[in-house]
Order: sequence, then structure tokens, then C-alpha cells
Amino acid sequence: MLIHCLGAAAGGGYPQWNCACAGCRKARAKPEAATAHAGIAISGDGEQWFLLNATPDVHHQIAADPALHPGPEIRETPVAGVLLTDAEFDHTIGLLMLREESALTVYGTYPVLEALTLWFPIRDLLSDYADLSWSLVEIGKPLDLDDRVRVTAFLTGSKPPRYVGKSQLRGAASEWEVGFRLEDKQTGGIAVYAPTLPKWDEQFAEQVASADCVFVDGTFWTDDEMSSQGAGSRTGRSMGHMPVSGDDGSARALAALPAKRKIYTHINNTNPILDEESEERRRLTDLGIEIGRAGLEVEI
Repeated sequence: MLIHCLGAAAGGGYPQWNCACAGCRKARAKPEAATAHAGIAISGDGEQWFLLNATPDVHHQIAADPALHPGPEIRETPVAGVLLTDAEFDHTIGLLMLREESALTVYGTYPVLEALTLWFPIRDLLSDYADLSWSLVEIGKPLDLDDRVRVTAFLTGSKPPRYVGKSQLRGAASEWEVGFRLEDKQTGGIAVYAPTLPKWDEQFAEQVASADCVFVDGTFWTDDEMSSQGAGSRTGRSMGHMPVSGDDGSARALAALPAKRKIYTHINNTNPILDEESEERRRLTDLGIEIGRAGLEVEI
């Protein structure tokens, strides 16, 4: 199984258009430090690819990765589908960019597909523009994307997007945030992709214990990161993201895993680990943990 990282930034990107934090200023002064929104592409054979989330940068991400380029026919694309980890804007807006009549399958849990029907009605908006099929993902039920790649969704959190009114929720309302366990049926290799993780509990530990590669939520270095930098008042945990650092942070647990590759993704613009020269970045490097970036490739 082939995995291509297409970007690693959380919502807003890096730099964020309206942010003058130290990281965003540095990324503007040094464009090569910038990164697109978090997402990966996976393939069992290098011919047919599936995106995990469709970001606002998806057209640039496809253009930047030769494996995703269209051809040989004029409107033939190797991108066969999109697996959604949630219904947040930074993971779904890209569906609007994939509207040029190519046949794609979009996979999501019940509340995610419902949100894209009722509150952010992409399904209706795109019905006359794109040949999209919408496929329900069931928690814990394996799904074969092709002859080689099998994916299984697992719950990571239950926080709906803010645009969804809580009083209007119905159905399987807890299944808002998922990670995907990705298995190569030929090699037995396993990768886990979890861009939102409110807590590292026993259920998540079970998912990553036998993984060869783990992409995990690296949104904030500390829980009070936004308020300490004057960028907002909400804590990381209240937004559904456990911090990287600290005794109860994700870095300690991630470093202890036997996985060969341990990679942070979905990183907020305020997080110093995006800066290659930061002390925080060096600490993670010393622990054997990588920072996601466009162009990073993993083979399982």
C-alpha cells in the first residue's frame, strides 16, 4: 500500500490568511515552510487512488503529486474516491472542487453524510455538476476499496461541526469523527489515519498497537495555545484535540508505539512544531516522531 501525504495543516492552512502569529509570519517570509491542509492519498497498486478528506487545497494537492495527475484520456483520473473523517469544512470543501463530472465515490458515516445533505448541502449542490456516489461507512465494518486495500472506520470523537445545530441532531449522532485503519491485504501492513483525537483512550490504543505507520492529530502543542498567543479563547480539548506535549499529551504515547513511522498531521498554524528550527520540533525528532508535509511518501 502506498501513502502520499498531501499536506499537514489544520483548518485555516499555514500560513492562515488572517493570522500574524510568529509561525504564519515566518511561513510568509519563507514560502517553502508553508503547508497545505491535512490529507493523504492511498493506493494499493499505484494506479487507483483514494483521498482521505477533500481539503480546500485539493486541486493544488492533486497538481503537486504526479501520481494523481489525470490521463491518459483527456478526462481520465486515477482518483477514485474520498473517505471523510468528519464533516468539518476543512475536510469537505474540496468536494466542491471535484465537480468536473468525473465518477467518484464519497465515503462517510451516517451523520457526516446527513450534514452534507441538510446543513452543508454539498450533495444537492453538486448533483448537476459531478458524478458522485455516496457510500455509508459503518463503524468497525471492514470495507474493501479494491483487491488490495481494506479500510475500517473507528470512532475518535463525537463533536459535530459548529454549523450543525445540536437541537437538530438525529440518527447515529455520536459518529461524527472517525479515524481509518488501512490494511494492505497482500503485505499485511497496517496504517492508521486519525487527524482529530480528543483523547488517547484504550480504544485508540488498540487501533494503533499493531500499526506500521500512524498519522495522528497534532493540532496544538499545549491545551491553552490559542489563548496564550492571543489567537482565540477556546482550549484545544474543547475543540476536540488533545495536546501534543505534557504528561497527558499524545507525544509520549506516540513515541512508545512500535510503529516504524509516527507522523503528526492536522497541525494548527500556532503550533511551533511546524517550524523546523523550533525546540519543540527538535524534541519530537529526538523521540522518532515526524511532522507531516506534502511530498512525504510511505510504503506499507
